[in-house]
Parts: sequence; structure tokens; C-alpha cells
Amino acid sequence: MRKNTGSGPSWWPLVALSLGGFMLLIDVTIVNTALPRMATALDASFTSLQWVVDVYAVALAALLLAAGSLADLHGRRRVFTGGLVVFALASLACGLAPDAGWLIAARAVQGVGAAAVFAANAPLITATYHGRARGIAFGVWGAVNGAAAGCGLALGGVLTEYVDWRAIFFVNVPLTALALWITYRTVPASRPARGARARVDWAGAALFTVSVGTLTYGLVRGGDAGWGDRLTVASLVTAGLAAVGFALVERVLGAAKAPGSRAAAPLLDLSLLRNRSFTVLMGAALLTQAAAFAHFVYSALWAQSVLGMSPLDAGLALLPMSVVSFLVAALFGGRLQRMRPQYPLGVGVLVIGVGVLAQTLVAPGSSWTALLPGCLLIGVGVGLALTVLIAAALSAVPPERAGLASGAVNTFRQLGYALGVAVLGTLFATRIREVLTGLGVPRAAAEAAGSGRAREAGVPLGLVREAFAAGLDRVFVVCGVAALVAGVAVLLFVRGRAATAHAPGGEPGLGAGSESGAAEPERASQEAPARAREEVHSATP
Repeated sequence: MRKNTGSGPSWWPLVALSLGGFMLLIDVTIVNTALPRMATALDASFTSLQWVVDVYAVALAALLLAAGSLADLHGRRRVFTGGLVVFALASLACGLAPDAGWLIAARAVQGVGAAAVFAANAPLITATYHGRARGIAFGVWGAVNGAAAGCGLALGGVLTEYVDWRAIFFVNVPLTALALWITYRTVPASRPARGARARVDWAGAALFTVSVGTLTYGLVRGGDAGWGDRLTVASLVTAGLAAVGFALVERVLGAAKAPGSRAAAPLLDLSLLRNRSFTVLMGAALLTQAAAFAHFVYSALWAQSVLGMSPLDAGLALLPMSVVSFLVAALFGGRLQRMRPQYPLGVGVLVIGVGVLAQTLVAPGSSWTALLPGCLLIGVGVGLALTVLIAAALSAVPPERAGLASGAVNTFRQLGYALGVAVLGTLFATRIREVLTGLGVPRAAAEAAGSGRAREAGVPLGLVREAFAAGLDRVFVVCGVAALVAGVAVLLFVRGRAATAHAPGGEPGLGAGSESGAAEPERASQEAPARAREEVHSATP
């Protein structure tokens, strides 16, 4: 395997970059179908299971912007490969975890590595391929990433059922080794562009991470220990103070920013939030990600703990959503890109809301088929909405702010999933506990039933069915209403141009970077690295 020296492009770099992106995205959902067996093996509480899922997404969301800055400064291949190494070592630690605390800590480190891979992935494709080859590369990469969500549920089920739940983490190690080998053999080393910022906004990164982390912790703990608990209150207050501090730091850095300056540039340009369309889109990105994907964690737990489905069957039962979203994006993506993006986005989010509300058909005596109509509708909505989400953000801001806009969208999407799992988990567990304790079940046994260990706790199956149906009903109603509100807000308040008119170079959704001949070299050198992060993994969680 050699770097291409002929007239046509080599596709080996794309293999490495797609494999890296596939692994980190698949790990968002691969744990879902393994949660009941994790709970049994590690004697994990429901709160611990929440953190196993959520801490990965929290780390990814909190560090994504900072990782992008590091890639711009120190070279994208270096950050990409470093992230892969961290991801592989953390995956190994996850597989060897002797208890839930170890597993949660290792998942957090996994998220750190994933943020580095995620931030450098698309810019490397942009730097490696040009012209028509770049469009093909992003199309393949987007399709691979689009399949990751569904494959995560199914692959997690296969490995958990036929090998062991620890295999869902061990499988990352050889795949990472393969991606590293191909990367070093075929992906050229990259250097920072002339004029790229000389410093990372570490203060902003630290404050944003503290805010996201303590907010998530407070939401999870509040559902477990009560909202008046001192640690819960302290966590939420800390989150608010850190958010205010982050806003102040970004405002100061934004005001001091000057062309060619070696001072740190802000991670998030707060002036973009003065744009009503952009602000609504950030809220929609957060709510849509939470409403469309976060509830599947608890659907998978219900399918196995209550219905007695195997991990594989549970994964396959939830697979139709991913298949439908992939087909909608593949068949209609080109047409959607030629429309004003607020229309397919708003309608798609409304369809997601209707689909989630349709899942309230789940009753104590229901089988997995009660989820099917809702899953299919959610898939249609995801295919419509997330295909054009980046394009909607780009159409709402000036072309020179495209990189910052796309980076913000991706951060809010990951943040939506992280906070969605926390909020919905609190609602789900609280409702289950209310129902079971109201029926005379001791609190400890009710909490064990909520984490999938009803049999060990001696809770009758009929009571568990009733409690889980009530918990899921609350989750689905909250998600559905959130999606409907977001969809209406997009249709009422977002104004944008058709994506093809906004994307320079004839590549929908990909702004002009330094590689595409920006007219202002100084500005291009600062904006292009971030602009290259305009992902086309639009149907992924």
C-alpha cells in the first residue's frame, strides 16, 4: 500500500478516515443493547448505566471545539492519530473494567479520543481530495457514518449475545490498529496553515467542559438523590457559573481578535447568536438530537428487561429507524439540498415529533412491534431534517463564518444527545420508581428493576411491565413535544437560502476553504480549518 503517485486519487486515505469516524460514531449506540448484561455483570445501578452511555457523549461534546483548534494548530493527522491511540487504549480499559466506576472513567477517556478523531476527520478528507474526488469521498464517508447508528445497535447485539458485552469495546482495538497503519502509510502529514491561530482557547475549553459536565451530573443526580440535595444544587449552580464565565471569556477574546493576531481565538463566536435564525437552529439541533435518538437507550432496556428479547433481537427491533433515515437521505438528499433548508428541516423535525409520540402506543402488554410505526416515522424525519441541518446553519450566516457555524451545530448536536440521555433517564427512572413504590415495591427493589435487574430484585413481571410502560410514556411525550416545538420554531423563525447557492465550489454543505481558492487569504487561513469540519454524517447520532 503506497501513497498515490498516478493521475487518479488513492482511496486508501478515505478507508482510514471512514473507519476512524465509523468507530467513534458506532460507540455512541453500541452500548445500548449491552446495558442489561453490564448491569448484571458489574452490579450497576440505573444511574451508573446512564453514565456509561452519557459520559462518552459529554466528553465528545465538551471537547469537540477545542480538539478542532488543536488540529488547526498542531496538524490534523497528528491529532487524528493521537485521538485513535487514546480511543483504542480507553476501549481496552473499558473491556477490562472490573466495576462500573472503572468503566465510566474509561468511557470518558474514550470520549476525549473520539473528540480528537471527530474534529480532524473531515478536514483531512478536505485536504486529501480535490474537485470531483472530494465530492465522492464525502459521499462515501457520509454514507458510512450514516450507517454507524444502526450498525451500533445491531453489532452491539451480536457481540453481546454471541461473545460477551466486553467484546463491544475490545473490537475497537484491532480496528484502530488497522486505521492507524493505513493512515501512516497513505495520509500525508499536515502542517498548520500560515496565519492559523497560535493559541488554543484553553480557558474557554475548560469552562465549557466544566459547565457541560456539572450540568449533566446535576441532572442525573437530581433524579437519584432529589433536587434539594446539596450536591445536586452545587452542580447546577457550578454549571451556570461556568457557562457565564465561558460567555465572558468568548466575548473578551472575540472583541480582541484581529487578523494575524497570535492571541487565542474564541472557540465560539457569540456574535453569531445575535442572528435569530442561527440561534433557533442551535436550539433545534440540540432538541432534535435529544428527541430523535436519546430515548432509544431506554427502549433497548425495555426490550430486553421486560420483553426478554436477546441483545441481538433488541438491536434489530430498533434498526428500522436507521435504515429508513439512510434511504431517505440517499434517495432525496440531492433534492433536499436544492430547497430552502428551513423547510425540509422544519418538516423533518415535526415528523420526528409525531413519530416519537406514536411510540406512546407502548402499553404494559405490548410487544416490540408497538415501537415500529414510530421508528419508521422517526427515520423519515431524521432523513429529511439532519440531511440539511448543516446547510441550514450555513445559509443563516455570512459565507466567511461557515466554519464557525458548522462547528457550533455539531457541538450542539452532541450536547443534545448527552443532555437528552441525562434528562430522559431521570424522567424514566423517577416514573418507574413512582409506579413500583406506589404498588408496594420497596425503593431498593424498584431501583434495581429500573436498571434491568427486576428478576434479581424479585419484582413481579406484571408490575415491571406496568412501570416500564409508564416510564417510556413519559419519555416519549417529552421528546415528542420538544421536537414539535423545535420544528415549529424552525418554520416560523429560520430564514435561509438554498444550500447550493451558499456552498462555494459546487459541493453542497461544504464551504470554501483555503483549498478551494478563497479570495481573502488571511481570513481563509483562519476560517478554512474549521470550515472543513462541515460534516456530511447528517443522519448519525
